[in-house]
Amino acid sequence: MHINAHFARRAIVRPHEQRWTPSPLSGVDRVMLDRIGGEVARATSLVRYAPGSSFAAHTHGGGEEFLVLDGVFQDEHGDYPAGTYVRNPPTSSHTPRSGPGCTIFVKLWQFDVGDRTPVRVATHERPFAPEPGRAGVMTMPLYDSARESVRLERWRAGAKVTLAAAGGLEIVVLSGSIGVNEETFEAWSWLRFPDGDNIVGTGGVAGCDLWLKAGHLRDAQMFAGAATPLGPVP
Repeated sequence: MHINAHFARRAIVRPHEQRWTPSPLSGVDRVMLDRIGGEVARATSLVRYAPGSSFAAHTHGGGEEFLVLDGVFQDEHGDYPAGTYVRNPPTSSHTPRSGPGCTIFVKLWQFDVGDRTPVRVATHERPFAPEPGRAGVMTMPLYDSARESVRLERWRAGAKVTLAAAGGLEIVVLSGSIGVNEETFEAWSWLRFPDGDNIVGTGGVAGCDLWLKAGHLRDAQMFAGAATPLGPVP
C-alpha cells in the first residue's frame, strides 16, 4: 500500500477528507495520512481509540512518535492526556489502551535506527516562549537532534510567518487555523512539504497552535522503493 508516498511532493489532508477505517483491533480506527506497506508499514496516521479499547502488546522495531490530540492515551508506563508528546524509540514495547477514549497523531518506522532515547513531554505544563526574529510567533521545543527538530508553535491572528522546509516540513494544525497559499486549514489538518519547499503562512482569525517536524524527510524517499520493515503497526 502506498498513500502520499511521493515525498518530493506536497501532501495535504483536511479534516473533511479524513476517512476513518477500522484497524485489526476492535474499537481502534485510523486515518492513513501517508503509508508505505500494509499492516506493517512506515506510516503517519490519526488513530482513534473508543472508550475501553486496547491494542495488543507489541515492540516498535522502527520506533513510534505520537501526540495525544484529545482524551487520554494509556499504557503500562502511565496516562497521557491531550497535549502529551511521546517518542518510543526502536526496540521499545508497550500495551496501549484508553479507558476514556482518545485520538492520537502517530508516526511509525521513522526513527534513526540508532536512536534509543525515550521522550515524554507534557506540553500543557510547559510555557511557550517568544521566538526572536519571528514577530507574532511563540515556540515550545519538543525534540532536537542532528536529523530532525520537533516543536509546537503558537501564532497570533494575522501573523505572517515564513517557514523553511530544509529537509522537509510536516505540520498538524492543533487549534485555530492557518492560511497557506490563499487556502485555509483548520484544526486537525495535516500538511507535508518536501525538502527545499518555501512556505509562507498566516495565522487565522483566532491565531493557531501548530505541531511542526522539520528535517526528517531528507531520506524519506528511499522508503518508497524499499521492502516493508518488520514490526506491528496500529
